[in-house]
Amino acid sequence: MYCSRCGSQVAADQDVCLSCGAIVNEKKPTVQDNGGFGWGLLGFCIPIVGLILFLVWNTDRPKTAKSAGLGALISFLGWILVYVFFIVLAASFSY
Repeated sequence: MYCSRCGSQVAADQDVCLSCGAIVNEKKPTVQDNGGFGWGLLGFCIPIVGLILFLVWNTDRPKTAKSAGLGALISFLGWILVYVFFIVLAASFSY
């Protein structure tokens, strides 16, 4: 492995280049992806937020994105069922 700053050879287990002092093996922080009921509830109560969170977090936090998207989907399907119910109810009163 070589240093990206000065080009000198660096051992694989080293974190810092001995020639120039540049950080070689930079460790990225891990993102917690727990999913959770709270994100699903938020997506259910405010479906547009759940949809946006699903689209934004789909690659970085797939479990949390799935929870928010599933909450939004359930809310959307619930509203469709409510509308269909009231249309059928209104049609039954017209006779």
